[in-house]
Amino acid sequence: METIKLTLPDGSEKEFPKGVTPYKVAESISRRLADEALAAMHNDSIVEMHRPIENDGSFRLLKFEDPEGKYVYWHSTSHVMAHAIEELFPGAKFGVGPPVDNGFYYDVDVDKRLSDEDLKLIEKKMEEIVERGEKFEREVLPKEKAIEFFRKKNDPYKLELLDEIDGNNEVVSLYHEGGFTDLCRGPHLPDTQRIKHFKLLSVSGSYWRGSSDRQMLQRVYGVSSPKKKYIDEYLERLEEAKRRDHRKLGRDLDLFMFNEISPGAPFWLPRGMIVFRELEKFIREELDGTGYDEISTPILVKKKLWQQSGHWDHYQENMFLLDVEDETFSLKPMNCPESTYVYKNKLRSYKDLPIRLSEIGRLHRNEISGALGGMFRVRQITMDDAHLFVRPDQILDEIDKLLELIIKVYTIFGFEPTFSLATRPEDSMGDPALWEKAERSLEEALKRNQIDFALKEKDGAFYGPKIDVQIHDALGRQWQLATIQLDFQMPERFDLEYVNESGGRDRPVMIHRAVFGSFERFIGILVEHYAGAFPTWLAPVQAAVLPISDAHHSYAAAVVQRLKEAGVRVENDLRNEKIGYKIREWETQKVPYMLIVGNKELENKSVSVRKHHEGDTGSQDLEEFIAVVTDEIKLKKL
Repeated sequence: METIKLTLPDGSEKEFPKGVTPYKVAESISRRLADEALAAMHNDSIVEMHRPIENDGSFRLLKFEDPEGKYVYWHSTSHVMAHAIEELFPGAKFGVGPPVDNGFYYDVDVDKRLSDEDLKLIEKKMEEIVERGEKFEREVLPKEKAIEFFRKKNDPYKLELLDEIDGNNEVVSLYHEGGFTDLCRGPHLPDTQRIKHFKLLSVSGSYWRGSSDRQMLQRVYGVSSPKKKYIDEYLERLEEAKRRDHRKLGRDLDLFMFNEISPGAPFWLPRGMIVFRELEKFIREELDGTGYDEISTPILVKKKLWQQSGHWDHYQENMFLLDVEDETFSLKPMNCPESTYVYKNKLRSYKDLPIRLSEIGRLHRNEISGALGGMFRVRQITMDDAHLFVRPDQILDEIDKLLELIIKVYTIFGFEPTFSLATRPEDSMGDPALWEKAERSLEEALKRNQIDFALKEKDGAFYGPKIDVQIHDALGRQWQLATIQLDFQMPERFDLEYVNESGGRDRPVMIHRAVFGSFERFIGILVEHYAGAFPTWLAPVQAAVLPISDAHHSYAAAVVQRLKEAGVRVENDLRNEKIGYKIREWETQKVPYMLIVGNKELENKSVSVRKHHEGDTGSQDLEEFIAVVTDEIKLKKL
């Protein structure tokens, strides 16, 4: 009998008959483990519990706690949801139904607008399907057979997906579960009874394939788990997320607003502009003295620039185009091509490199209206961009400095970054050998800095691979922020050169980087992460002075003046209201410090200090308080 060797997570090797299933492997360890496991990882692939394994390799069983385990669990639940919808609404047609970061969704085409009551009916039908314990059965068949099946079923969305698969002789997989069949790569759970708890959350509109000129479908969201506790905690997090919603807090705290007169672009209000300017000041201070030169390039640029850079072929659908005097222009979606013109402005020597050009540039990207979402998806963005032009021998040192910068900046905001290496996408340009060289350089930089990283295959920019940096916020949500992109293509396309030591000409390498990503998105994330209660250094109003009565107005004015002289952003609340009312009002405005002044404070030249969320912290000498708060601001304490 032929055998295979599987390497278990503890490093031990076990021998099994060729064709063994993950279920049998798990059973050889423990029957309970076999019943709890959702799927397995064999080498780099997720394998269903009853799928035969034919080759040697690494092996580990997946539970719900594993990201891959959640993927299988949520994918299977979306399949059951689609089955329930088809039973309740005969003739329903289905787009795609993937697992996402926190659950799953399915895009469906039914002949009515789904309501909350419909979601309850779908949940009840799902319970029936789960109770049946129907198996997920995979069938591999020629593409033409699958087309025949979905043509009979009259499902245009699945037919369109099948049509995009090259070659009539290609094989595809269908999954059967009871009376429901879906076009699907899998993997799935062994059967529906593994799905213990689920909750359908909401319905929203979604254009098919994300295009506004296509059919509007209904996207049904849900979440599921083997334990009810996970669902309860998730629903609590959703409620907390609503409380922290940056769009609501942006209005309540007078930070920014949106208006249909300019969809997808924020109107920055005075207090929001303070946060914006503090971030600008902060990032400029970090770059000053480290060899960066700040530039600014035009917003409106001729089409020929984007043709030369490759954006015209790879990014045109995201650009705003204008006809000016019989010539096509666009609002720039990127800063990088124009920075090459600054580089080429004069002859460069090998001694001049590295050249680090930073730019806080205003960009415009033509996002479809359905994708816009507060500050997280806008058409007008401001990036803390930089483009570094380096010799090949300087690449690793420069990436080291960038990684150090990113970690330092994120630590100040209380974020712990994680890293990914994104490799060459299918829609790429340039010499594959240069791509390979760039990917090796980024990987080496991460490894020599002892940074663990995930691999995001085929997720690089069209002109180069990149290191992506993610953070988790107070609610545990992951956000993609900073990026470091290594680019051998742009210097080729724009014929960038420097004079080498021998007097000849060499190409520089271009590094693209952003730390915040975009100011808009970063500020939106900060608002939700801090629930609007910014650290003192970033707060629009750092202290509010609250006189108890009119008799204390003069002393309150003196306190305000002294705070302003010390550089503290302060407001004086002279309203004819009771002190308790004023305290409650400023608490909702999330000001870090409230300074209450009355007879006692006037007599002692002190202030009674209340901290946001902490309450009364006692009386303090005014100068002592100023020393504390200015130190907090200077050190950017959380």
